[in-house]
Amino acid sequence: MANYLKLFAIPDSFQFRRGGQLEKGILAYETWGQLNEERSNAVFILTGLSADSHAASHAEHDTDGWWEFMIGPGKAIDTNQWFVICASSLGSCKGSTGPCSPNPKTNAPYRFDFPDLTLEDIANSSVALCQSLGITQLHALIGPSMGGMSALALLFNHKQYVRHLVHIASGMASPPFSTAIRSLQREVIRKDENFNKGYYDAANWPEEGMKFARKIGMLSYRSAKEWNERFPRSLKQIPEQPFGIEFPVESYLEHHANRFIHQFDPISYLYLSRAMDWFDGFKYASHKGANPLTGVALDSALVIGAKTDLLFPTELQQQLHQLLDTAGIKSELCLTDSIQGHDAFLVDQPVFTQLVGNYLNQTV
Repeated sequence: MANYLKLFAIPDSFQFRRGGQLEKGILAYETWGQLNEERSNAVFILTGLSADSHAASHAEHDTDGWWEFMIGPGKAIDTNQWFVICASSLGSCKGSTGPCSPNPKTNAPYRFDFPDLTLEDIANSSVALCQSLGITQLHALIGPSMGGMSALALLFNHKQYVRHLVHIASGMASPPFSTAIRSLQREVIRKDENFNKGYYDAANWPEEGMKFARKIGMLSYRSAKEWNERFPRSLKQIPEQPFGIEFPVESYLEHHANRFIHQFDPISYLYLSRAMDWFDGFKYASHKGANPLTGVALDSALVIGAKTDLLFPTELQQQLHQLLDTAGIKSELCLTDSIQGHDAFLVDQPVFTQLVGNYLNQTV
């Protein structure tokens, strides 16, 4: 376990939404800034599927984080003002307890003995972590991608716990196209000959399955418009073997896939991916046709989407904005012209720092 990670011991009484519980479960998390005396300046970041707690560098770990341009002194999420918390999701392989963690009863990895995971479980464990720090209410909750749906799960189950919401590149539920993409990713992982019903090891890793899952994902994370600019068809090379890599876009996919193979545990990927597809915020409506956000005590919300996002298209952000508005919650909708598709929040620094920074400043 990396010594810069802070560890929260999940209570043994913690119940998973679909049944089951853990013994000696933990959430790995990191913090930036200082919690004020009133404990009222806390900002919690819920991550995307493959991200971890290391959202930005800090004194104990100076390597850049996955949202380095967003978090820090004087940045959009200003750590001179806010106490920022980010945890590796329950179920992930990034320090928190997940399917690849040792089961205390057997000392072997849980694998498929890990309880069925939902985004509600991620949300509830995150609230338990915040409460352990003495935070009775979050000033703001920020959720990009999977984190956006996890944020909604948190709001539905803890209606008084958050004052302000920043919801990015996500929606009330996964659209069929997104579910289809993730279903294919899960299938290629499971069908890798080394997957062995989950009984793989480092020497027999399902490399091909993880590789192709990543390539499928990359097709939906970015946009055709961006690729048209980055990969001119005229640039090609002679492949080393028949039907080998010839076009620059193929090299791009191959590079990112090879980087990902051993960075994420295959079963954790299956669990988190399925949790995204299981989530349905509309099920929280009191009756058919009712607004599921009724009763959620947010002061305000910022909903951001990118017009080039294939995974979570802008109609989903428009829908959430309308639901917030009709629930009496002040909501601002920003649909960006970022060409980077779903990954725009990770890449389009000028646009997203301005949107998030301006919004948080208005909540003071």
